[in-house]
Amino acid sequence: MGRAKERSEAGLFVIEGVRLVEEAVNRDWRFETVLFDESLSERGKSQVESLRSRGVNVEEVSESLMKSLSDTESPQGILAILPIPNSPVSSSLNFVLIPDQIRDPGNLGTLLRTAAATGIQAVLLPPETTDAFAPKVVRAGMGAHFRLSIHSMKWEEIKEQTKDMQIHLADMDGTPCWDTDLRQPLTLIIGGEADGASDEAQKLATQKISIPMAGQVESLNAGVAGSVLMFEVIRQRSNPSTGSGQAFER
Repeated sequence: MGRAKERSEAGLFVIEGVRLVEEAVNRDWRFETVLFDESLSERGKSQVESLRSRGVNVEEVSESLMKSLSDTESPQGILAILPIPNSPVSSSLNFVLIPDQIRDPGNLGTLLRTAAATGIQAVLLPPETTDAFAPKVVRAGMGAHFRLSIHSMKWEEIKEQTKDMQIHLADMDGTPCWDTDLRQPLTLIIGGEADGASDEAQKLATQKISIPMAGQVESLNAGVAGSVLMFEVIRQRSNPSTGSGQAFER
C-alpha cells in the first residue's frame, strides 16, 4: 500500500512506530493486522499483547522482513495496517481546513497536526493535494489522523460542503488576519508551496487574508502559515469581545 491508488482501493493505510500505535489504540481505532519483530521495545510489546487480547491479528516477523516493509531507515519493530475512515462529514461545521495543492508530506503533516490541536472539524482534501494517508504524512501528523475528520473530495463536493461559510484564502496580498473577524463559521484555504492556491480555490474564496510580518521575509511555508492562521482563529474565538481591528494593540 505504498501508492495512493492502492491505499484508496484497499481502504487501508499503514502506521509505523510505538507512538502511532499507542495513539491509534487510545482513540479506539480498529486494527486489521499488526506486525512486529524481536527488536521491539518493552513499551511496544505491551501494546502488542493488549491488541492480541482484543482479538487483533498480530504476527511476529523477522527483522529483515520488517526492514523491507518499513518506510523508515530505522524501523522501531512494529507496524500496523488500519482502515481508512469513511464516515460522513458533519452537517454542522464552523471550522474547516482545505490544504490546496499541498504536495510536501511534511507540510501536510504539520497542517494536520495543527488542525487537530486547534479543533478543526473537517479537513477537505482537493484532488491536487498529496494523499493524507501516505506514510510520510502520517508520521509528520504525529497521531493527528486519529483525531481528525479527513475527506478527499472533488471541488464540486467541497463547494457544497462549505456553501454556508466564509471562505478565507491565505494570500500575502490579503487583509491582515489581525484585522479580519474570524469568529464566524469559516473555511481556511492554505495554498501549495510552489504554485499557491489553484484556480478552483481562488474562485471559491470569499476573502483573502495575510499574516503581517515585521522581518524581511517574503513568505512562510504552507505548514507554518496555516498553523499561524488556525491559532489566530481560536485566539479570536476564545476572546469573544475581540473582533476585527481589535485583535492586538499595535
